[in-house]
Amino acid sequence: MPNKKTFSIKPIAHFIEQEIEGCEKVVDPFARNARVANITNDLNPECDADFHLDGLEFLKRFGDDSVDAVLYDPPYSPRQLKECYDNVGLSLTFEQTSAGYWGSLKKEISRIICSGGIALSFGWNTQGIGMSNGFEKRRILMVAHGGMHNDTLCVSEVKL
Repeated sequence: MPNKKTFSIKPIAHFIEQEIEGCEKVVDPFARNARVANITNDLNPECDADFHLDGLEFLKRFGDDSVDAVLYDPPYSPRQLKECYDNVGLSLTFEQTSAGYWGSLKKEISRIICSGGIALSFGWNTQGIGMSNGFEKRRILMVAHGGMHNDTLCVSEVKL
């Protein structure tokens, strides 16, 4: 079954383990309580994360080509995003729900990942970080949860 702990779902956990094998510096801008990455962030200060910043601000803390892998598992919908902000007493801006904001996140991911580095994206589509940001897809995993639940699509991309 799907849940907020995406990385605890066995096939997804196995996918991540395989894809980041050998990576030394792995960051997760939307970690919740997952400790898969070396450096974690979550907006909610009650989560067990190293930082509690907006995802874009977190990514801006890293230098160019300084990260081996990024786990990109943001809230999948504007409703989920609003819930995240509401839960910590912050107001969600129109900018944060726009395609431009999500494009900025992907550009930051591209900037910080070194050549040959890995971006793993999780969601309801296989867009990933994308060719326009210098990435090539290498693997896609579909995890079917059954019933009326949306599948989780896991995308592995390498930075060219």
